[in-house]
Amino acid sequence: MAMLMMKRQGFGLLRTFLVLLGVSALCSVALGTRKGNASLDQRSHRHRHPGHLSLHRHKQRAGKEGQVLHRSKRGWVWNQFFVIEEYTGPDPVLVGRLHSDVDSGDGNIKYILSGEGAGTIFVIDDKTGNIHATKTLDREEQAQYTLTAQAVARDTNKPLEPPSEFIVKVQDINDNPPEFLHGPYYARVPEMSNVGTSVMQVTATDADDPTYGNSARLVYSILQGQPYFSVEPQTGIIRTALPNMDREARQEYDVVIQAKDMGGHMGGLSGTTEVKITLTDVNDNPPKFPQSVYPMSVSEDKVPGEEVGRLKAKDPDLGDNGMVNYRLIDGDGIGMFELSTDSETREAVIKLKKPVDFETKRSYTLKVEGSNPHVDPQFLAWGPYKDEATIKISVEDADEPPVFVAPSYTFEVEENAPEGTLVGRVHAKDTDVANNPVRYMIPRYTDVEQFFSINSEDGMITTTRPLDREAQAWHNISVSATEIGGHHQDTKVRVNIKVKDVNDNSPEFATNNEVLMCETVVPGKVIETVSAVDKDEMAHRQHFTFSLAPEVAHNHNFSLKDNRDSTASIYVLRKGFSRLTQDVYYLPIEINDNGFPAMSSTNTLTIRVCSCDSKDTILSCNVEPYVLPAGLSTGALIAILACIVILLAIVVLFVALRRQKKEPLIVFEEEDIRENIITYDDEGGGEEDTEAFDIATLQNPDGANGFLPRKDIKPELQYPLRPGIGRPAANSVDVDDFIKTRIAEADSDPTAPPYDSIQIYGYEGRGSLAGSLSSLESVTTESDLDYDYLQSWGPRFKKLADLYGTKDCSINDGDDGEDS
Repeated sequence: MAMLMMKRQGFGLLRTFLVLLGVSALCSVALGTRKGNASLDQRSHRHRHPGHLSLHRHKQRAGKEGQVLHRSKRGWVWNQFFVIEEYTGPDPVLVGRLHSDVDSGDGNIKYILSGEGAGTIFVIDDKTGNIHATKTLDREEQAQYTLTAQAVARDTNKPLEPPSEFIVKVQDINDNPPEFLHGPYYARVPEMSNVGTSVMQVTATDADDPTYGNSARLVYSILQGQPYFSVEPQTGIIRTALPNMDREARQEYDVVIQAKDMGGHMGGLSGTTEVKITLTDVNDNPPKFPQSVYPMSVSEDKVPGEEVGRLKAKDPDLGDNGMVNYRLIDGDGIGMFELSTDSETREAVIKLKKPVDFETKRSYTLKVEGSNPHVDPQFLAWGPYKDEATIKISVEDADEPPVFVAPSYTFEVEENAPEGTLVGRVHAKDTDVANNPVRYMIPRYTDVEQFFSINSEDGMITTTRPLDREAQAWHNISVSATEIGGHHQDTKVRVNIKVKDVNDNSPEFATNNEVLMCETVVPGKVIETVSAVDKDEMAHRQHFTFSLAPEVAHNHNFSLKDNRDSTASIYVLRKGFSRLTQDVYYLPIEINDNGFPAMSSTNTLTIRVCSCDSKDTILSCNVEPYVLPAGLSTGALIAILACIVILLAIVVLFVALRRQKKEPLIVFEEEDIRENIITYDDEGGGEEDTEAFDIATLQNPDGANGFLPRKDIKPELQYPLRPGIGRPAANSVDVDDFIKTRIAEADSDPTAPPYDSIQIYGYEGRGSLAGSLSSLESVTTESDLDYDYLQSWGPRFKKLADLYGTKDCSINDGDDGEDS
């Protein structure tokens, strides 16, 4: 219907335009041709026709100021052509007619049209010069077309006049409605805004020609959203129209704005858009408690920190505007309860601050205030922005466990006190109205060794056996009290028992280290300062005294001096200590304390004699070892094994050689030949009687006990003979076995290596041509030497003096061998 109306309006405008077309041709101003256009002729005839336009050319010459301008004659007279847009008639629209002054009407002139749309949109009758539009034109696509007209001879196509340009303008009609290009729109405005507060501006566009008529002249109006909002007709600015618009009552509004062209008159086209307007929040509502009184309750068995109840003030505002702070402002329960705010729910949380007692006080009252922390100054007159509420808390009775009179107990008991000694008493009572009796016990895990027991009825604690302070000075136990006849709830209390000290421990050395003393120590030197300790509790005035034990009080080696500060100094009385003579001394010292009763003990101080250098630096404190070290390196073991293998090889070789000779080791009877021994058939006496010689004399008398003592140094350790080593009988005549036995004993003696020992044998072997090498035989020889001077050389040469100083003394072979 709208399109039909547009077509009708366009057709009416077309008729009006055609009527006025002739008039406009007479009144139009001649347009100049483009550069290069020349007049076809200088005819002065102007062909005027109300139904067509004549081609003409107008040329003005500019002169100096005040100079008269002359109009020159033109061969073409013409004007702009107009064509209505959107024309949809059955026949092509006549745009206009071209006519040249040289055209006499005999058909010899041909009109040619070129330029934009020539031949497609615009066609020309080459005889009459009529121009028609063959298509519907849209001004919004192209508002004008530039064409070129030319008149030529039909038979020769020779231009009769230069070509001239003209314009065909598309005349606008109202065929485009207004459009909102950016809709829908969203806007925000604070609630409670004043009337006329600007919300936003909307703008519509119209594709029609704004310079022609009212086709693009827009007027805005509001179709939906009244009476809350209004719009300015000319600018499209939306404003509030009602006062006190409350967001809490309504937050969003859907507004429809219309834009209409033709200045809003009848027949104009229109377009609409939606605007969604949201009211933003302001703090225009104070908080409000839904109730004036909130009843709550709490049981007396609740512990501090437990929640009692919650309450919340309502504030319809949003965000910070709706935030509420709570605080306790009054009431007799301020000291018993505390208030906090839940960060998520924004509720006021009432918690227990101190334990409550039903038997003491059964109800409490609190007054709570809720207020907005952020207040808008422009709404202060709407206040106050706070509210109050009353909380009534009732205390509920609960079956409570017994309560001890004291939070903890501390008792003392002497150590070594007999079994059943009273330590102390604990007491608990039932705080409930029933006031039931209480039973006591000591939990086993707090007194694992069961040092104490408690009377279950009166709470008396006693010992079960004597206590030792030195083993455990404090006993920390717990006592449990349980209400009889209740819910078997118990309460525990800490009991600390201190064991008082009794002087029942003797003093002793603080350290048991050996004292190292040089052999060259000088008399009067302090070699050690000893101190003492006591396991008993050291009192402030307690001290120790020292003295030598009675058995060593008059010794000539060491003395003791009590320093009267619980220490004592050990002095040396003589010089000339020797490790070889005695390397360790034991000095018993008696220590006394001044406790009650006093205790004393005898402690032995070990003093070891050491070898030192000239600066009294200790070099060695141990006697030189007589045994091989227990730990040997791999190289040492290999060397020892190699030596053993070599010795075994030598022994095997020696035995093999002996067997090859097949000679006995001992020659008996007539074959027994000894050096310096002559056999006679007659009997003789003394040592010359070899037949009567007793082979037992070859045995070493000192070796009868199985141990051969060292003559060069006193051994520290003595080892018994290895089991299994046989010893020949005293009267055995097998000297070879006897000697082997002695060699084996010497080889297996651990005290022998690395030192050599002299083994004395009266048998020197068979077949020796040499005489005796012993110097002792020189005593029996005649000598001119006088050895009497040896008597004056001292006790060390007494033995030599006895041997060489007297010529007629007889020497016993066995004794000499032993002495030497």
